[in-house]
Amino acid sequence: MKFNKDETVICALGGLGEVGKNMYMFMHDDEIYVIDCGVMFPEDELLGIDYVIQDFTYLKQNEDKIKGLIITHGHEDHIGGIPFLLQSVNIPVIYAPKIAADLINKKLVERNIPYNNMTIIDGDSKIKSKYFEIEFVRTTHSIPDSYAVLLKTPNGNIFETGDYKFDLTPIGPIADIQGMARIGSDGVKLLMSDSTNSLSEGFSKSESAVDEALNDIISNHLGRIIIATFASNIYRLKHIIDSCEENGRKIVVFGRSMENAIAIALENGMIKDKTIIIDANQAKDLKHKEVCILCTGTQGEPLAALSRIANGTHKQVSLLDDDLVLFSSSPIPGNAASINRVINKLYLKGVKVFTNTLLTDIHTSGHAKQEEQKLMFRLIQPEYFMPMHGEYRMLKEQVKTAVECGVKEDNCFVMNNGDTLLLTKNGVKRGQNITAGDIYVDGSRIGDVGSIVVNDRKIMSKDGILVAILNIDPKNKKLLIKPNITTRGFILVNENAELINTIEKKITEVVNDFLKNNEYSYADLRNNIILETHPFIAKLTGRRPMVIPVIMEVKKD
Repeated sequence: MKFNKDETVICALGGLGEVGKNMYMFMHDDEIYVIDCGVMFPEDELLGIDYVIQDFTYLKQNEDKIKGLIITHGHEDHIGGIPFLLQSVNIPVIYAPKIAADLINKKLVERNIPYNNMTIIDGDSKIKSKYFEIEFVRTTHSIPDSYAVLLKTPNGNIFETGDYKFDLTPIGPIADIQGMARIGSDGVKLLMSDSTNSLSEGFSKSESAVDEALNDIISNHLGRIIIATFASNIYRLKHIIDSCEENGRKIVVFGRSMENAIAIALENGMIKDKTIIIDANQAKDLKHKEVCILCTGTQGEPLAALSRIANGTHKQVSLLDDDLVLFSSSPIPGNAASINRVINKLYLKGVKVFTNTLLTDIHTSGHAKQEEQKLMFRLIQPEYFMPMHGEYRMLKEQVKTAVECGVKEDNCFVMNNGDTLLLTKNGVKRGQNITAGDIYVDGSRIGDVGSIVVNDRKIMSKDGILVAILNIDPKNKKLLIKPNITTRGFILVNENAELINTIEKKITEVVNDFLKNNEYSYADLRNNIILETHPFIAKLTGRRPMVIPVIMEVKKD
């Protein structure tokens, strides 16, 4: 696939029409820079799938052009795909903020992937190549060390926001609003902006308001407190630990991602007092009001610490009558049912539960709402706009906001993964598409499980399977004994003897008829059994189990 060497090519390999899997490619002639490489967690219908990642085919085909991978921040939807990328494509250098770099290194160590070409970046860092000059602008997000990226190209400046919000009273450093204004005054041809909260009006709450609400709860409750929050929100963890220290509480940590986040916060000096973290055995010797449990499980994940505590299956924690459980989080789309199940179980155990509501500000989003997006448009003053990171309706909604802020509607581009946008001296236009699909990760297998396999799993989960074991004499073309039928997820064999006998007779007829009128072929016989049996069973039962013929070829002299 050829592009004009004078054009700057922009393409999303993930992140458009979806929340997650962020990956954006910028190419000019023989140079490629990639921003972010995240994963997306599977929907319920992707049975058995652990992660969804990008199709790296185009990057593999143009490996010699890649100059580096740039990371905006350390969330899974921006760094989770890096171990899979490094197994497929040679990445000469990864530029990442300190917190993100620490998280990436932990992932690579866990997967035994050696990689030593990591460069730490901050707001003063600059990258210069033949065609690109790249700078970084500090933003506010729900994880420390978050940056927007300015790419200066031969065809104009591109500003990629990463994930951001505007918080005038943040817990960490404030966003570099002056830097954004300077970049806007210098001229930005194309703005690419986070769309996650584009459907939400107003400004998002300040993290300081959340901290105040959490501090009130921690100081006033006289029993044990269990807090579930996103492990990556290190500022939130820091404040919870500071509040517990002020109120004489020790912290017990459960969940690997939470333990990793606390370790990184300690390594980077964000948490000063190591002694406040104790293990579960030490907590047994303390009064209930002297203990706070920090755990994973904000999204109702069945194997997370909070779910096991609610189910009563956690080995080290049993719920107490005076426990207070806080969900310092918001539901990720699609997870509401799982979260509600956990909350109901907690209520059944008789404990108090706090979730984020209008009356209890115990969580705030890290993504800009409409008024914050308007501020970004006013600061950057782009000529062209491409919304990114969001479902289609979110992308479309932010285009409306862009038009309200003075961007011409014809200059806004709602793209799909794989679509290309071409920057030229004269403007911006759409280009040809490149490969950019979904790749499924199932255990240690990458890409081996495709849509056909997933569809088969759906059929098995809905209608079950029926296995017919056949003993065939291929030389004499005979069925030696009647078929042996067994099922899983379809019917109980012992309670449906008449149905099983009917199916056995049908398969016997199909096999004998095939062997009588055709040359023997294992594949043809198998396919014929499936084609004849499916509609027969559907007519009998109204269900379509997956039919699996197992043909044993027995040679008889």
